[in-house]
Amino acid sequence: MLARGGVGSRREIETWIGEGRLKLNGVVVKLGDRLNAGDHLLLNDRVVNWQKFAVQPTRVLLYHKPAGEVVTRRDPQGRPIVFTQLPKLSTARWIAVGRLDINTSGLLLVTNNGELANRLMHPSSQIEREYAVRVLGDIPDATLEKLKKGVELEDGIAKFDDIKFYAGEGANKWYYVTVSEGRNRLVRRLWESQAIVVSRLIRVRYGPIVLPERLKNHSFYEVPDKELDLLFEFAGLDRKNDGVVDKAEFTRTKSKK
Repeated sequence: MLARGGVGSRREIETWIGEGRLKLNGVVVKLGDRLNAGDHLLLNDRVVNWQKFAVQPTRVLLYHKPAGEVVTRRDPQGRPIVFTQLPKLSTARWIAVGRLDINTSGLLLVTNNGELANRLMHPSSQIEREYAVRVLGDIPDATLEKLKKGVELEDGIAKFDDIKFYAGEGANKWYYVTVSEGRNRLVRRLWESQAIVVSRLIRVRYGPIVLPERLKNHSFYEVPDKELDLLFEFAGLDRKNDGVVDKAEFTRTKSKK
């Protein structure tokens, strides 16, 4: 219910439960607990108006993130924040589908549906992310092949699924690369492992969603209904009850004494 309402992704909520940050009728929530109409839910000792979540239809935005913005809700350094550029939601919050570091621009998906976000981000989904990358200097074919076969990084073996030369004369060259996982700064770290300098990085595709050419920096586009159907199908979710109250969600399994 909380993931569906955009309070957080399923993984985030499971972490909060493990940390004891959620309370139901004064009792710390356990995995498997369910809600009943009239239940009182707290997150970090703040009331969660969860009854409204079940009737919120899914929304997905494509945001063209510029370099210099951070994908976080608060930034102690006072840098520009992505979420301040998005329309406000009355009962839920926007969840970013994966992150882009401050120096990376391009396509960022955000949604109010935590379950959809989780499906699109989960490592088991192995969804392709495609980037346009500008690098400095000529790259030998042997190096490109090595990056496609796999190299050892500090957090394990990683590789590009595909590398295609796009354009470039002189010092700068552009490539399109694809990866199927969302490890932190993975694209940059792969190039850096071969002592290659990345001077610009733009995400142009996430799964079946392509960054629209007409979408300018700081702008967003709301995915229309027909495209949402395709996105749900791609994520392996059923949309027929989207935005409809599911009575099964309003029951709570009581702990056996």
